Amino acid sequence: MPPYPDDLPRWREAARIASRARDLGVKLVVPGARRRDVADAIEAFVRDAGAEPAFPANLSRNDEAAHYTPSPDDTAVFDAGDLVKVDVGAHLEGAIADTADTVEAGGGHRHENLIRAARDGLRAGIQVVRPGVSIDEVSRAIAGAIRARGLKPVVDLTGHSIERYLLHAGKSIPNVPGHGDGSLNEGEIIAIEPFATNGAGSIRNGEFGNIVRFRRDPGSADPALARLYGRFRTLPFAVRWADAPEEREALRRARHTLQSYPVFVERGRGLVAQAEHTVLVGPTGAEVLSAPIPG
Repeated sequence: MPPYPDDLPRWREAARIASRARDLGVKLVVPGARRRDVADAIEAFVRDAGAEPAFPANLSRNDEAAHYTPSPDDTAVFDAGDLVKVDVGAHLEGAIADTADTVEAGGGHRHENLIRAARDGLRAGIQVVRPGVSIDEVSRAIAGAIRARGLKPVVDLTGHSIERYLLHAGKSIPNVPGHGDGSLNEGEIIAIEPFATNGAGSIRNGEFGNIVRFRRDPGSADPALARLYGRFRTLPFAVRWADAPEEREALRRARHTLQSYPVFVERGRGLVAQAEHTVLVGPTGAEVLSAPIPG
């Protein structure tokens, strides 16, 4: 029998929690809401449900494609018409779920085609998932659905395989064909993650997104750093999660140990929408572990 996770119910539960937190975040993104308050509410929901965030709540706006989470002193609010990607992760003892949707603050319809393009790409990619399918076939389905709406898939952002405590476990699932190798195996857990844009179709690195991760175990020489590693291991975490002053100072000292995440900005300053599900490659097709996103 192919190697499925031996604790598959835990992965399913992490996905259920992440999905509910994602939907909460979508509802909270309204004009005048503080970004910091929305991120805190999403992460508190995950913790109150018995899980831990697998990464900070990402609330990237407009031409920001990914990797923005509020800083400790962020006081900015959402404006009417902001196109906000709500990207949420939860884990239970390292069993990770990753899911995202996009919402227009204020509930208008100016960006409806972009939002639907990302969702169409997500559904199209999931429909072709099965054991042995080439990653390129999944990518072709995603790109075709996005282009059918007159928009571009973002070529340098990808879905990914997921393993215990490894959000990006080594296998990439591009949103355009011709960029991916290999095939999918039964029992794998993957994230299908289309990004659609009306811009150039690629990203550049922007400013620091207030997210870091440990590249490796820093050891026990610095007790504050060791405590942080014990909490997060190699999963991404927010600078604002370093609660104590000595922890924040330890992060400043340990830059060589940390990977920092820049905000990904659309290269042509186009708007970007995202949709994402965590999926199990089942014996005959995909089992979507994260709950449905609206049509």
